[in-house]
Amino acid sequence: MTFSLAEKRKKNARRPIGIDLFAGAGGLSLGFEQAGFDIAAAVEIDPIHCAVHEFNFPNCAAICADASKIDAEEIRKRAGLQNVDVNVVFGGAPCQGFSLIGKRVLDDPRNRLLLEFLRLTVELNANYFVFENVKGLTIGSHRKLLDELIDAFDENGYEVLLPYSVLNAADFGVPQDRHRLFLIGAKKAFPLPQYPDPSIHLPPTVWEAIGDLPEADAYPELLESDTVSKVRFGTASR
Repeated sequence: MTFSLAEKRKKNARRPIGIDLFAGAGGLSLGFEQAGFDIAAAVEIDPIHCAVHEFNFPNCAAICADASKIDAEEIRKRAGLQNVDVNVVFGGAPCQGFSLIGKRVLDDPRNRLLLEFLRLTVELNANYFVFENVKGLTIGSHRKLLDELIDAFDENGYEVLLPYSVLNAADFGVPQDRHRLFLIGAKKAFPLPQYPDPSIHLPPTVWEAIGDLPEADAYPELLESDTVSKVRFGTASR
């Protein structure tokens, strides 16, 4: 027996609903799913990434579309979310325009996708939002874009947690020195969450994270294939 997305949504009605914008293969979707959310829809313009997201999250409506050319009504329709509250919208718009590695061009058209994140959050009437991006958005002239985004959320009935914070993945159990801005907001009638405390974790080494993986050189079949039938400890793996 197969179930429609709307039927699955009803079955999981006790789980809060999340929608991923600029979803990629689903890194943020995975985090929110592990935190107890039902990821109802994911919008991603690249068809390959969209297909990967659909494979990773088969109960989610993977919508291959330009975020600037889709509206909340279409997202709700595709995800079976009519008359259902959206608890959180999350995502990270393409960051090349204000990455510290890039040219930091203020008029890069990709920078305007910040406003599409705002528009869809408001249209979906989400209770909360989490916006993730590179820390370059907080530096120099590009900070004006961030300030404008915060002001626009305020004008549309959302309070932003301030001061905003740049978090390092290494402080939360990831063996990678990766700094990212997280902008968190809520409808003004809802309580604001707080940023996690980075002091409760010790940064792991790469060896601590992957040292127990089997030795790939022990499997000559990997020279001809991407999979093997067993790993070192005898557990079936494909």
